[in-house]
Amino acid sequence: MFDTHTHLADPQFKEDRIKVIKRALEVKVNKFICICSSLEEMEIFSQDLAHYGFIWMAAGIHPHDASKYDKREDIFRKAFKMDKFCALGEIGLDYHYMNSPKEVQKVVFENQLRIAQRNNLPVIIHTREAEEDTYQILKKREIRRGLIHCFSGEKRALTKYLNLGFYISLAGNVTFPQASKLREMASLIPLNRLLVETDSPYLAPQKVRGQRNEPAFLKYTLEEIARLRKISLKRLSEITEQNAKEFFRITEKII
Repeated sequence: MFDTHTHLADPQFKEDRIKVIKRALEVKVNKFICICSSLEEMEIFSQDLAHYGFIWMAAGIHPHDASKYDKREDIFRKAFKMDKFCALGEIGLDYHYMNSPKEVQKVVFENQLRIAQRNNLPVIIHTREAEEDTYQILKKREIRRGLIHCFSGEKRALTKYLNLGFYISLAGNVTFPQASKLREMASLIPLNRLLVETDSPYLAPQKVRGQRNEPAFLKYTLEEIARLRKISLKRLSEITEQNAKEFFRITEKII
């Protein structure tokens, strides 16, 4: 199983990061994309995670930190020096918490999309209560290699992203009792565009709700999607792993 979005460098994993990885491997979650949103997280990745052959890194400035963009641009200079850097993200728009003004978020989002395009990198998109603005910017910039992280939108948004050629990633919230609309969307995503993630340490699936999330819990999300799609867990794991390899351009030679 391939966890395409985990914050393994987050301070919440400081005390047991290696044990977290071991627990994931024990249940066959054996490939990870670690999301880094600061120089501090990238340093943790370099020291504690980069030596693992099955962990890769994505880096970007989260919309929550858009107002601090000028102080965080060094993240890209460091990322481009790292062999395990495979995607730019998570980046995008978040109109829920509004840690940064909308217009600032939009400017920073476009700046980062330009960096991705110049360097032929896929992008991992965070969008919350900002679907239309997110879509319009992606369309304007003609982004073709993108992934909507932790999708929770409506059918109209799903159709738009799929028409752009994007992949769609589902997380633990698809298991929540009140998430009937999201489960409906999970049944509509073409299997060749589907990815899965934990977003750990956040968003634990229903079976472990209230606990700190970790990559080992990815199996609960996959089990629910497999039930919805009426295919085996093994087959769904194989499909989503292959999709992840293709999207992030990861080959068996470096696993």
